[in-house]
Amino acid sequence: MFYCRQTSLRLHEEHLATVQLWGRLEQSIAARVPETELTALLQNCSAALADEVTRHFEFEERELFTRLAQAGDGDIAALLTEEHETIRSAARALRELLALPQPDTAARQRLRTLALELAERLVAHVQKEEMALLPALEDLLDEETDRDLALAYANG
Repeated sequence: MFYCRQTSLRLHEEHLATVQLWGRLEQSIAARVPETELTALLQNCSAALADEVTRHFEFEERELFTRLAQAGDGDIAALLTEEHETIRSAARALRELLALPQPDTAARQRLRTLALELAERLVAHVQKEEMALLPALEDLLDEETDRDLALAYANG
């Protein structure tokens, strides 16, 4: 989809990067890449996710979901907020597993399973935002509000 609003476009670009990164992780797990390579990729995914669940999610919840709810789309805002909480919880678990100094076989398997679960959740979440949130923003935001939000997001 083509986006006219700066806010929608920026979020869309981040969504594409998220899907690409986590897709690469899924492929790496399926291909059974060496443990050191997988760990490095998992560290990259975890770092990207840390930014996602703070800056990206918080901006959406604070600035966008409230506007959606006020415009009568509170159900989708509530669903997306609930998904944010689930993803935040899984992201914390991922960080904890990655912080283990010498993970045993069981911990490495939990890490792979959790990473695949996160990839699935993130892709499904991105799809919902692409199909519901971003098109709604295109209609909801006027040019001035969009400019202000895009600037606030860039500086946030």
